Amino acid sequence: MIEIEVLRFDREKDKEPYFKKYKIEKKYKMKILDALIAINENYNDNLSFRSSCRAGQCGSCALKMNGEVVLACKSEIKDKSKIEPLDFPVIKDLIVDKTKIEEKVANMELFLETDDKDKNNENNESNEYNKDNNYIENNEINDNEVNENEINESNENKEIDENKNKEFKDLKKSSETNNIKLDGCGCPSIIENEECMDTKKVRSCIECYSCLSVCPVIKETKEFAGPYFMRYISKFDFDPRDIGERTKESIDEGLYYCTSCGKCGEICPKEINSFGDAIEKLRAIANMKDLGPLEAHKEVKELISKTGRSVEELDESFIKTVSKEQNKTEKEKASPNSENENKSKKGKIAVFTGCMIDYRLQNVGFALIDVLKKNGIEVDVPEDQICCGSPMLRTGQTEIVENLVLKNKDALSDYDTIITMCAGCGATLKNDYPKYGVNLNVMDISEFLAKNLDTEQMKDLNLKVTYHDPCHLNRGQGIKEEPREILNKIKGVEFIEMEKPDQCCGAGGGVRAAKPEIAFGLGKKKAEMVEELDVDAVISICPFCQYNIQDALNKEGLDNIKVMNILELLKMSYDDK
Repeated sequence: MIEIEVLRFDREKDKEPYFKKYKIEKKYKMKILDALIAINENYNDNLSFRSSCRAGQCGSCALKMNGEVVLACKSEIKDKSKIEPLDFPVIKDLIVDKTKIEEKVANMELFLETDDKDKNNENNESNEYNKDNNYIENNEINDNEVNENEINESNENKEIDENKNKEFKDLKKSSETNNIKLDGCGCPSIIENEECMDTKKVRSCIECYSCLSVCPVIKETKEFAGPYFMRYISKFDFDPRDIGERTKESIDEGLYYCTSCGKCGEICPKEINSFGDAIEKLRAIANMKDLGPLEAHKEVKELISKTGRSVEELDESFIKTVSKEQNKTEKEKASPNSENENKSKKGKIAVFTGCMIDYRLQNVGFALIDVLKKNGIEVDVPEDQICCGSPMLRTGQTEIVENLVLKNKDALSDYDTIITMCAGCGATLKNDYPKYGVNLNVMDISEFLAKNLDTEQMKDLNLKVTYHDPCHLNRGQGIKEEPREILNKIKGVEFIEMEKPDQCCGAGGGVRAAKPEIAFGLGKKKAEMVEELDVDAVISICPFCQYNIQDALNKEGLDNIKVMNILELLKMSYDDK
């Protein structure tokens, strides 16, 4: 027997939703849908839920189990599970109201648009087809002039014509499904695979609308239609047969409001990456057409083009300072440009600083050097490294990215391991650089230290901390447990999980720069989660998250709570031992 809780609510009679417990016998690999059916069979409780295909193809049974969106027909039920509806208005129990979404889809009136010549040819050919097969248009028939044989012959012809017409329609439907292009006369012509790869990636949607239910930006503003609609527009925009103007529509629907958090892709049952495969490419198209990006994004591009960094240098850069110190003291380590290798047993290691740590959060860089020294690890900080290109990729300004990639390749390719301290940089080096033919052995600092951390030299800190999962670390790199392992190893640190540690803080995707009100709104929600915990500090591994959450805490009057990189906390644990 297993016990599960289901959130019950009937908007016709209940004031508030409530959880109700049920005990059922669990069968082998029992799905959530089977459990819901068993509840109704055993309890006669009139529990309401949607289901149809039972094969993960209709999307109707999407719901939440233990806070995560799943398909009820595909996910196995677990003991002590909590089952809830998607985050839409509830009609009854697990049935949600999708009317507004469906109305928006209908009102957008998107369809495949071909050029006028093809449309005219298709219409003419259709008329010829009708004429050849005895279709009579705009003509009246005198019933008295038709004898019985003509009637029988007409019925036979009608049946033949209906079959042919059905075949013609089936051909069209099949052509759209299999990416076969129809020319003006309705005849199929083959589209090469490379022509349709982009649209194929976004065409497998089953319209469960789960992505809309988890999108943090939708809950913050009505200006963003959401990932489903960005994918919906891109399906047509990326189709080589389509000539419709989609870019302006995508901008009108909030193209630049997405924070690139990746939550939509994480929960999609068809594994559609709505940001990477739809929004990011739509932004690149907008850039090519001079319809985007936003002004703040253009300023970042100008800065990178001039200085190699996405932010202005306020104090002496971390790399410059390290280079000076290394040149002064041969005992510690040779210059980053020296041919001498570092003596780490882990191989030749380089630090990729990223723009923020080099120009704004130099203390995080120095904390890294100190922590690694305490653990007997030596590293180089190559002087020739520049911006990883993430701000350009996320905002569609891809024309300068290859140059950035190649310069960083020259700076980093001689090293066995590249350590990053920024979630966005790490995700870019791991996920985007291979697309440019550059493959580096990249490790986030939490990955590296989780395996190489010396705890003997640590002192007790007597601190309570919580942890924020950066989107580009958790979902972008699949790194979630390693930072927690480190926090649990630091002496005198009480680690407390917040309610939704992986909920986006609003800093990514160019949103903090161009839509600061959205970044602040999402940051405020994160600050409210932190406030409930009575902690001393919030720990993260992303400079943008660090800034955004600290700003939100300050604005909420919680400036006594500090947001720190995990390296700063580690340095505190090693200091003055």
